[in-house]
Amino acid sequence: MSAALAAIRTSGMREVIGSARALIFDVDGTLAETEEVHRRAFNEAFAKAGLHWYWDRATYGRLLRIAGGKERIRAFDQHSVVPLLSFEEIADLHRIKTARYAELIASGGCPLRPGVDAWIDGARRRGQRLAIATTTSHGNIDALLSVALGREWAGLFEAIVAGDDVQRKKPAPDVYIEVLERLHLGPADCIAVEDSGNGLAAASHAGIPVVITRSAYFQDDDWTGALLVIDDLSCLDY
Repeated sequence: MSAALAAIRTSGMREVIGSARALIFDVDGTLAETEEVHRRAFNEAFAKAGLHWYWDRATYGRLLRIAGGKERIRAFDQHSVVPLLSFEEIADLHRIKTARYAELIASGGCPLRPGVDAWIDGARRRGQRLAIATTTSHGNIDALLSVALGREWAGLFEAIVAGDDVQRKKPAPDVYIEVLERLHLGPADCIAVEDSGNGLAAASHAGIPVVITRSAYFQDDDWTGALLVIDDLSCLDY
């Protein structure tokens, strides 16, 4: 697509997105570039637990194709030379990681991505409803947004569905289906905002149109079927 045609399409999306009854946001990578903070927290948790594991960027990038922190630990453990961890040990390790993630986020080093504040403010002015559909945990959501949006952040969102609230995580559509049920809206009434191929698949399988805002770890994902693909939300002041 030429630059001129891309600009025309982006401009036309303003009306499409602005007419949606609700915007549903993913969290990690979409609202903020959190993945490097997660990676650091995982590695520090491994060291604290006495595990000689280290996830470099390439390893972590591969593991991000697996939805869920505990699931990533399990997948990595199954391919390591050390004995397999039990489900309880994985859960304990993940709790250590989650606590460290919250500490790192509290230091203020992970701001919202460009345009996120403007989209939230704009949606509120237009009377659009806001929701969250994510694979991460409620604790991680609160750790990030209580710093980025203030302690009363949850009041901005009518529905907040996390990975542990549903049976299957992305790319399954479960979190989006649950959000739709809580909002009492149909898929065509909403726009999902995502940053990954897994997120695009999850929302699309629920029938929800998707705006992709490319994030650091998912630049080269397949965006076939997305309503719009932009570098960040500041590219479209709708």
